[in-house]
Amino acid sequence: MRLPFALPVALLFGPSAFAQTPDGAAVYDRACAACHTNPAPDSRAMPRDALGRFAPETILTALTSGNMFRQGSALSDGERRAVASFVAGRPVGAPTPRASAGQCESRPRALTANDLAGGWNGWGVDVRNMRYMPAAKAGLSAATVPRLKLKWAFGFAGASSARAQPAVLGGRVFVASENGDVHALDAATGCTHWTYHASAGIRAAVSLAPYVGANGAAGVAAYFADGSATAYALDAATGRELWTRKVDDHPYAKATGSVTVHDGRVYVPMAGVGEEGQGGASTYECCTFRGSITALDAATGAVVWRKFLLPERQSRGKSAAGVSLWGPAGAGVWAAPTVDAARNLLYVATGNAYAEPVQTTTDAILALDLRTGDIRWSFQPTPIDVFAGGCQPRNPDNPNCPAELGPDHDFSMSPVLAKRGDGADILLVQQKSGMAYGVNPDDGRMLWSYRTSAGAALGGQWGAAADERRGFFSVNGPRGAQGGVRAVRIDTGEELWSHAAEPALCEGQRGCSTAQGAAVSAIAGVVFAGSMDGGLRAYAADDGKLLWTFDTNRAFDTVNGVPANGGAIDGPGPIVANGMLFASSGYVSLIGRPGNVLLAFGVD
Repeated sequence: MRLPFALPVALLFGPSAFAQTPDGAAVYDRACAACHTNPAPDSRAMPRDALGRFAPETILTALTSGNMFRQGSALSDGERRAVASFVAGRPVGAPTPRASAGQCESRPRALTANDLAGGWNGWGVDVRNMRYMPAAKAGLSAATVPRLKLKWAFGFAGASSARAQPAVLGGRVFVASENGDVHALDAATGCTHWTYHASAGIRAAVSLAPYVGANGAAGVAAYFADGSATAYALDAATGRELWTRKVDDHPYAKATGSVTVHDGRVYVPMAGVGEEGQGGASTYECCTFRGSITALDAATGAVVWRKFLLPERQSRGKSAAGVSLWGPAGAGVWAAPTVDAARNLLYVATGNAYAEPVQTTTDAILALDLRTGDIRWSFQPTPIDVFAGGCQPRNPDNPNCPAELGPDHDFSMSPVLAKRGDGADILLVQQKSGMAYGVNPDDGRMLWSYRTSAGAALGGQWGAAADERRGFFSVNGPRGAQGGVRAVRIDTGEELWSHAAEPALCEGQRGCSTAQGAAVSAIAGVVFAGSMDGGLRAYAADDGKLLWTFDTNRAFDTVNGVPANGGAIDGPGPIVANGMLFASSGYVSLIGRPGNVLLAFGVD
């Protein structure tokens, strides 16, 4: 359990550790002041006083994987944390000042196992990750969706992005933020039941499941993982911490995908955010991160097994600066694992390699044994994809880089375990290459392929959806690419309809785009999708006709009194439960436009 923030730093770490902590003010003066102190009127740099409005976790995220990544890559991990704490005025991990408005007046009841069957849990509704809500649980239809109205808005304090998808169960909304907060809100009104502060920013959905504590007491726990590669379990009714577990000690290890909970185990995916961006620098020991899945005991957080998806590192010689080089590296898992209980398998999707030698587990769909983590099969449509930032297309004289640079075509979505017309299972996946695939879950054999777009290195596809007959994919691509939504026949991959991108709602704004990389979601007769233009849209599942649009590009009055606005929508997708639609707006990474709001819609 983490010690309370109220204890002095020197008591926590001792005098010697305290003395070795980088001076945040000195780091700011050396690396940041030239741009952020008195910036020119036409500069994109934010003034120093404006930076102070953000949480330290938000600033740290910007320096490690956001729009300040290139500047942050020149700093050590300790320097990034120190300057983030200095600018924000409080240490990374310190609790966010509590909002005075919007607290619920009544105490919430304890959740039960029955509550877990009635809403949207985790990333994909359930462990199959179909992102489909049946009509009885959705409470919305193609006839009622056009009548959706905004019911309430919730602001994430000190945040510039809203990259964590909510879960809705038992009349409550569980949602996290890049400022490290996890909130339990009333689904009808948005008032706050409780807030918990983690040690780093969170960009994943919360998953709920029953647990039995060491004393035999039973309850429902909320499980998630954060940007410090730490997994958590909280009592879902009160927010009380049950356990925490550090999953990976690599400095670039972060949980970007949601955990998946099944049969008493918590499966934690791990990505390496930032290392590939430094791989081409001769002063960096490229590269050592290895993607992994860790199975934890849901009651205690104890490690049951951990599976690294690449073999142990080996020496690749020296860089031009005389620094040791290593490999293989990469194969990060960006998204929630998918459970196939009938086959006793866990499906995970992996990213590209950062360093050679090439392996069969990068840019792949892997099937792991649920009990042991052993890999049963691998489907790898892009076998040679070694990518590192700062490298040229060909690199004969830079040993940091691959001889030929790969296309950076990760899988960044959860495999969808759907049903074919004959009742047989099929996995649906979509790659940054612009290709979607139907895969046989028995052996990893490709059943069909379908091109959704031209693909691009920045064309992340964060989630597909499937109903009883159709698979739904959104369209992303390079900068300036047009978005859209496609529907295919699950059995064959045959295109059923294609809806082109709508006119941009953000015309004239810096970073405006109609690309649609955000995860799509479906209910009976309707497909929901967000867009980088800030639009939330609903399409008819039968023919792609546009049914409803909501423009999030504005400021919102929030139930918790936090100033909030919408922006680009990417990563998490809209979700539906019990007659309401929930969606976050605001996405800033290497692309996007800022925002920090959760929106809730219902039908009058």
